[in-house]
Amino acid sequence: MMDGWEILKEAGELEQRGQAFALATVVWRQGPSSSQQGARAIITADGELHGWIGGACAEPTVIREAQRVIADGTPRLLLLGSPGQFGAAVPEGMTVVPISCQSEGALEVYIEPVVPAPHLVIVGRSPMAHTLAGLARALGWRTELVPAGEFTAAAASERSMVVVATQGHGDEEAVEQAVAARPAYLGLVGSRRRGTAVLGYLADRGLPADQLGQVHVPAGLDLGPTTHQEIAVAILAELVQLRASGALAGAAGAASARNAAAPAGPGTSTPDAAHATGPATPAPAQAIDPVCGMTVPATSTSFPLAHDGVTYYFCSTNCRRGFEQDPAAYAPKETRC
Repeated sequence: MMDGWEILKEAGELEQRGQAFALATVVWRQGPSSSQQGARAIITADGELHGWIGGACAEPTVIREAQRVIADGTPRLLLLGSPGQFGAAVPEGMTVVPISCQSEGALEVYIEPVVPAPHLVIVGRSPMAHTLAGLARALGWRTELVPAGEFTAAAASERSMVVVATQGHGDEEAVEQAVAARPAYLGLVGSRRRGTAVLGYLADRGLPADQLGQVHVPAGLDLGPTTHQEIAVAILAELVQLRASGALAGAAGAASARNAAAPAGPGTSTPDAAHATGPATPAPAQAIDPVCGMTVPATSTSFPLAHDGVTYYFCSTNCRRGFEQDPAAYAPKETRC
């Protein structure tokens, strides 16, 4: 179990690694509750929780809402408890999430997204490359300037933006390495004619056409004849424009957004992975507690109960008992006798 300071230390390490996550903080509690005011937890985009935010009733809800916060980048203030506990006294802007717990406690949890600074890798040592690096750092971006002969695919990831500015000194090798990293953006500084030659050479070497088709040639907005300083501005402007439009959300980020938004039915369900690229780690199945409406893991830890050929999962024994006493009140119509 990590305390609050350890949570903040881990948050800093995740940010340094370029991983998006959410930080959840308990700002108020009503006893009896297993959580404490000021308790913190980190929730990653794939639903992994580090720290302590509450018991079996609160934790699945906080994880689900945190994934939504990561996906849309908007913080949320949650009020977790029975709707009857609060009545009309809920402040504007607060999201009430009904939960059914035997303790009858309540929590107020603030969840904020932590989106790492953009990661830009510039390959080359030209004056334009140095200018671009300076401009990106002025925006607070994590920026690396790598000589052409030292660049490998390991220097970038699917969240990185890579600009190859070798300008004729090893363009082909640099682009080949960059393509292997599958970055969110890959641009080649050079004329269209030069770009066609580089991509044609790599196609002859067997690189897939769909990967080569992702290379922006020439990199940057088309400003016509410009100086190297203006080329740097044009490239940075294109990157800012693409990021603002959401076009640079990497495969992992897009998958996380889909997983957080995927609806869950009374039985098990798995997030849509039809558009995922590369090897994927199967996400745990989820289900909706038919009594209180909470999203819970569809595992043996969620008090499973079979009824009319359908397995239902619950946040607590209290909800499970309520279902057992009157299944017709909670089971979907299509499964009722």
